Order: sequence, then C-alpha cells, then structure tokens
Amino acid sequence: MVADKSKKLKVSDNLEEVDGELVLSVEKLQEIQDELEKINEEASDKVLEIEQKYNEIRKPVYDKRNDIIKSIPDFWLTAFLSHPALGDLLNEEDQKIFKFLSSLEVEDFKDVKSGYSITFNFNPNPYFEDTKLVKTYTFLEEGTTKVTATPIKWKEGKGIPNGVDHEKKGNKRAPSDVSFFSWFSDTEQKDDMDDIHDEVAELIKDDLWPNPLTYFNNEEPDEEDGDEDDADDEGKDGEDSDDDDDGEDDDDDDDGEEDGQ
Repeated sequence: MVADKSKKLKVSDNLEEVDGELVLSVEKLQEIQDELEKINEEASDKVLEIEQKYNEIRKPVYDKRNDIIKSIPDFWLTAFLSHPALGDLLNEEDQKIFKFLSSLEVEDFKDVKSGYSITFNFNPNPYFEDTKLVKTYTFLEEGTTKVTATPIKWKEGKGIPNGVDHEKKGNKRAPSDVSFFSWFSDTEQKDDMDDIHDEVAELIKDDLWPNPLTYFNNEEPDEEDGDEDDADDEGKDGEDSDDDDDGEDDDDDDDGEEDGQ
C-alpha cells in the first residue's frame, strides 16, 4: 500500500501554522504581563510615597500617645501580659524589669521598604546600665535580613534572668524559662529560637504597637457569669423540654377521648 504523501505534507503545514500562532500569542501575552508589571511597580512606588507621608503624620501622634502612657503605671507590662502570644515570653524576673519600661517605639526606616527598628526605653533600674534597648531589622537587596541589637550592659550580679545554659547542655527549655531579654542577646546565635524571635518582632510591630490599649484593657471573662449563663441556658432547655412533654400528654388525652367516642 502506497502512503499518501500529500496528507503528510498538509499535517506538517498545519503544525507549523499552529506553532507559529502559539508563539505569537505567547509573545503578545508576555507584552501584556510586562505592561502589568510596570503598572504594579508604579503602584508600589505610589504606595511607598503615601506610607512615607503618613508615617510623618503619625509620628507626633505616637509621641503624644507615649507621653500619656508614661503616666499610666505598668502600662506596657500589662499590655504584654494580656497579649496571647507575647505574654508567654515574660518570666517572673522579666516582669520585674518591665516595671521600669517607660515607653516603646516602632519606627520604619525613612524609605519604609528597607527595614524598621523596635526601641524599648527604660527608667533607671537596678538591672542594667542601658536606658534604651534597640533591635533593628535591615532588609538587604539580596533578599536577606540583617539583624542588630543593643548588647545589654547588665549590672554586677545581674544578667539574663534564669540564664541560657540549659539549652547549651542539650535540654529543651520550657518557654517560661526563657528570658525575653535573650531576644537582645547575640544576634549571630543560631538555634531553634530564631524563628520565634522574628515572630516576636512582627507581633510587636504589626499587632501590639498599632493599638496597645486593646491589650491593656483586655479582661478575662468572669467565670461565675459564664456559669450563670450556662445555668440559665440549661434552665431554658429544661422548660422547653417540659413544654414539649406537656404538649405530647395533651395530644394523648385528645386521642383517648376520640377513641372513647
């Protein structure tokens, strides 16, 4: 049987035509994507400009807020302890130190996109010489983050509460044994706490700092009230059940009367 060469040529021509159309479509699609990318870059620049503008507007308001907070005893200690995640990071000794915390500040770098710093301002205290502890996160162009922190100058006989030797010996420490101030310790130290420390910075910056009053005012629900509510609910359920039973009894009586008739 002789093969039909004309059919093979037509199929080949069609494939070339399809391939050409596909290439052309992909090229047009790439042009559209390039155009969208350009628009997105322009939008990002505009967003940064707006964020820079409003950071300047917010700054004096934050300063005013800090001035008022200084007049409220243990404001930041209470806000930290009320926070569902940050509260677990303060052990008993940390809480004593936090009583000397006068203000907290979170500040973006001027261009916003290259990093931020978190500053803890302390009143003179018996624990360390510093009145200001700062941790800074700098976002580098190669996609890495440079972290620097104030080395704490502990006073004689003082140091990171409960120390950090337990983990060096290979024992896993409970979170309550870890001092919050280890967060300011050697930033070159690499262990499984690093991820938590990064999370701490994000929680302070994005959650606690914007509205600390939310956590300062946080109150646990009164258990007695909760029990009373439960009792009320149970009582209502009981009454409803009794009503249902009464209704069933009435129906039975009606049925009996009809049968008697």
